[in-house]
Amino acid sequence: MRRSLYAISSAGQFIYMSQNPNAEQEINALLAELWQRHLPSTRERLETLARVARATSSLDGLAESERAEAQSVAHKLSGNLGMFGYPQAGSIAGEIEEILKSPTPKTFLQLDPLIQQLRAALKDNL
Repeated sequence: MRRSLYAISSAGQFIYMSQNPNAEQEINALLAELWQRHLPSTRERLETLARVARATSSLDGLAESERAEAQSVAHKLSGNLGMFGYPQAGSIAGEIEEILKSPTPKTFLQLDPLIQQLRAALKDNL
């Protein structure tokens, strides 16, 4: 079965890519453009995770609403980073998400090192 390949342009139009000999280059260019547009929210999400890691090490701890927000942020990062071609970073974000689903005092200790790994995996692209 032959599949048709479509992409969405920055103007929101569908582009039929299967008959385009430069399809791969155009898709990569579109992904690069989307990555640039999503950088501010990606940076904000990384800061949210760092804030949560700091909160887990303080005496006050982490509120349930903060944990839920951080889990959602990690989930979004996991999917987005994989889509943008950063599978290692997406996998790390997935590990963070799993910790935040059912946290324990022991697993909270893993958050900061994982967040550092996540930043390191993206350092050249932030």
